[in-house]
Amino acid sequence: MYTLAEARTALAELRPRIEAFLAARADLAELRADLEREVPSPFGGRAEAKALEARLYADLEHFGAAGAQVKGFAPLLLDFPGVYLGEDVLWCWLESEPEITWYHRADCGFPGRRPV
Repeated sequence: MYTLAEARTALAELRPRIEAFLAARADLAELRADLEREVPSPFGGRAEAKALEARLYADLEHFGAAGAQVKGFAPLLLDFPGVYLGEDVLWCWLESEPEITWYHRADCGFPGRRPV
């Protein structure tokens, strides 16, 4: 269980890997589109696509091992379990948010997000 401050620290520690994940995810999207159109890609070919997929899965596993619950891939959505005002909550971070500023009850999911 994380306090809000601990969840923010955990997210900050993951930030370099998150940024690399986002870049690799974009590269893979372009590579797949080029492969489908059968045009040369600056990102390589099928072997590179498989390597990027493996890297993305490894990153997602790393986020989980670091304590985050991966709730979404595109956009990236990470939750960190905690307690707020005596309730079990998930400190909720969505790709592009500068830090964790939302939470939701563990039983309500993303639609139950509230500002901290």
